[in-house]
Amino acid sequence: MTEQRDTILDNIGHWLAGRLEAESSGYRPYTPSDPHTLYRTLEPGDVLLVEGNRQISAAIKYLTQSTWSHAALYVGDAIDEVDASGRRRRLVEVNLGTGCTAEPLEKYETYNTRICRPVGLTPSDRQVVVDFMIGKIGLKYDNKNILDMLRYFLPTPPVPVRWRRRMIQFGSGDPTRAICSTLIAQAFQEIRYPILPEITLARGRARAVSDYSRREIMHIRHHSLFTPRDFDSSPYFEIVKPTLRFGFDYKRLQWREPSKPGDAAPEAATPPAEPVAMRR
Repeated sequence: MTEQRDTILDNIGHWLAGRLEAESSGYRPYTPSDPHTLYRTLEPGDVLLVEGNRQISAAIKYLTQSTWSHAALYVGDAIDEVDASGRRRRLVEVNLGTGCTAEPLEKYETYNTRICRPVGLTPSDRQVVVDFMIGKIGLKYDNKNILDMLRYFLPTPPVPVRWRRRMIQFGSGDPTRAICSTLIAQAFQEIRYPILPEITLARGRARAVSDYSRREIMHIRHHSLFTPRDFDSSPYFEIVKPTLRFGFDYKRLQWREPSKPGDAAPEAATPPAEPVAMRR
């Protein structure tokens, strides 16, 4: 009887997960990623943030007050596997329903993305982070966590800011939950690399002491409390913009002159030439 109940719950969970992972209509990236330029820019250990267009993405964006609803870790050539299209798997990520998987970078070529790079990471620590994520590939999301998924189908009521992070945490506590940044945060905590630690002043220090001279104590947040936005907001991660890394020259851009009121519309729009750095 228990086995039959678990099967029913699991089937319902699969259906709910499929609905939440379905793409929403009307998504148009403002500056879609160029995989070739991303390949040239990304380094193992970089966190790739994605502006998702899944049904679940809207709830995550609201609760985190951010455009970023998904995060993946770039592992470079550490995985010697290709997908059905022959594309090398270079990202490790967590998705609702499927758990932890390795995916090609081209998966997000039509999405807005952002690269967040941990600063000063030693080669050995970088390897620890990469190995940790690769070691989690295959972990499955528990589809019987019906309540954990069901809340995303409900209209999101106004929620005070101080409660939103706790709403993200709600669930079984399994590291392969809906929020992909959880496992990435855990990987960086393995090497005690800060993301957004809680900071308190040491006892006995005067409030008037300069921020530059006071002694601070770092407290590690639980990894389940981290969201994709935190890597963007972190003072310890550099925001890397691929377009600016390879000889961007605004003088080479071609602009169409704005039309004047009353002018006839052009017969066909001619796309502006790509900067040399973006050509494949």
